[in-house]
Amino acid sequence: MQKTLTEFIGTYFLVLTVCLSMAGSSILAPIAIGASLMIMVYMGGHISGGHYNPAVSLAALLSRKLPAADFIPYVIAQVLGSIAAAATALWMVGRAFAPAPSQNTTALVAVAVEFLFTFALCLVVLNTATSKRTQGNSYYGLAIGFTITVAAFAGGGISGGAFNPAVGTGPTLLSAFAGHGTMSHLWLYLVGPFLGGAVAAGVFGVQESGA
Repeated sequence: MQKTLTEFIGTYFLVLTVCLSMAGSSILAPIAIGASLMIMVYMGGHISGGHYNPAVSLAALLSRKLPAADFIPYVIAQVLGSIAAAATALWMVGRAFAPAPSQNTTALVAVAVEFLFTFALCLVVLNTATSKRTQGNSYYGLAIGFTITVAAFAGGGISGGAFNPAVGTGPTLLSAFAGHGTMSHLWLYLVGPFLGGAVAAGVFGVQESGA
């Protein structure tokens, strides 16, 4: 219960920050989003691992850093946290701000961007927060938060910048429910991130085997 509650709370505040930052249309939104993730990772990392992202949970599962029995409860908590955050944003500002790729890109490029930066995020999480070689460090939250900041600045304008199936799911569902958007892009934020998490787990396994 402690772990799933933590995953719900962390995902809630991450997605709420995404939605409200997009509402403000600030060019500094990626900094707010990265900082939100960093703060929530430090809040709950010692309890649940501070995933707040089903792709990160998949990477941890495949790397044997997350018990199999925890995976589904984590994902459910993350998605529910995302939906609750999107509903809060919808109530506060009238929109849930679902991610969407640029009109100037293709679906393949958008998926590639989601894949690459989610791969980077998961690899950073595995190496800084789960590896025995970095155990006890105090910088893991900074590394994870800044990875998302970089991803949002570099790739957000291309793919929509979810890098997280929960970030893609909650706002997309609420936007469609409110009649402000479509669910046609949701698959981008499932396929790309989950592939990124799976490949990161494989690369992490190679890195660890050379320790």
